[in-house]
Amino acid sequence: MNDHQIFPDQYADQLSQKEALLNSQFATFSPPSLETFASPTTHYRMRAEFKIWHQDDLCHYAMQPTGDKTAGPILMRDFPVASVTINAVMPVLLDHLNARPEFKKRLFQVEFLSTTTRELLITLIYHRPLDDEWRDTAIDLQSSLRKLLQDQVASIELIGRSRKQRIVLGKDWVNEILTVNTTPYCYQQVENSFTQPNASVCRQMLEWATDCAKPLRGDLLELYCGNGNFTIPLAACFNRVFATEISKTSVASAKYNLSQNHCDNVAIARLSSEEFTQAYNRVSTFRRLADINLADYQFSTVFVDPPRAGLDPDTCALVSRFQNILYISCNPNTLADNLQLLSKSHEITRFALFDQFPYTPHTECGVMLTRR
Repeated sequence: MNDHQIFPDQYADQLSQKEALLNSQFATFSPPSLETFASPTTHYRMRAEFKIWHQDDLCHYAMQPTGDKTAGPILMRDFPVASVTINAVMPVLLDHLNARPEFKKRLFQVEFLSTTTRELLITLIYHRPLDDEWRDTAIDLQSSLRKLLQDQVASIELIGRSRKQRIVLGKDWVNEILTVNTTPYCYQQVENSFTQPNASVCRQMLEWATDCAKPLRGDLLELYCGNGNFTIPLAACFNRVFATEISKTSVASAKYNLSQNHCDNVAIARLSSEEFTQAYNRVSTFRRLADINLADYQFSTVFVDPPRAGLDPDTCALVSRFQNILYISCNPNTLADNLQLLSKSHEITRFALFDQFPYTPHTECGVMLTRR
């Protein structure tokens, strides 16, 4: 099914199909009953990006039909998959772009990043250099959007991008608040860095992870921590947390978020999972760990949320050494591959499906593993 199409009346059946496929794929590992966390059927995506299609001297939001490269683009003014905030702004922004011929010149993509707190970041991407005239027009556009949409959108920030250019008119981030088991957590989400796309399902993932962690003790190791999305609520479940992330932007954002949420038992270092494995095994030393003594930690649990490629063999071997493994996966195929090794030493004690991407084949899942 194409990403631009939604059929809410079919959602329950589609989710049941995902459950059946996941149960079949993981049956060999004898997991417990699958816990399923559904998505809202509309307005669930906090992020959206569109190509800009120029036709009859007008620009349009456009998407390419999934799986059909020969078909023409699908033009649209709204996107029911995206948040209410994004949908409120889309047609107004498009009308303003079309009213400014020089502003839409060689514009080829628009990206939206919104929050449940109704904040919005808009990035306009061009195939031409951006000059002072563009900046002046952008300032006027941002002001107009804020005035017109002040009853629907809490804040609007505008960014312009071109080759080797990035013009930020105000700030390059939005502030999200997710309430996890009655506790609100504040997250800075930075433009062009990874954030969970489905806020409702993200909140359910955080609640599931903290529920898994509640009976555990000791210290937590987290790999691929991003902006601290899981780190912050999980920190309350452990004595201390050591987290790693390779992206400089995400590390800076994670440190900011840890401070904003008063998490004083967390240390973070900019390391890849491979580098941490080398450091933990005392094969290599890194200046980024100069102030951290890994031997001081009493790690009982490791939390991983890797990219689609899953864990590399060395990292997989490393996490198998811990008593408890919490694994969030955006790719069941690579999770299944990793479990070929992990299931030799651990058994699955919790098994979950998180439907981050309704109406698509994509499935996110989680497993809690305990040493046999």
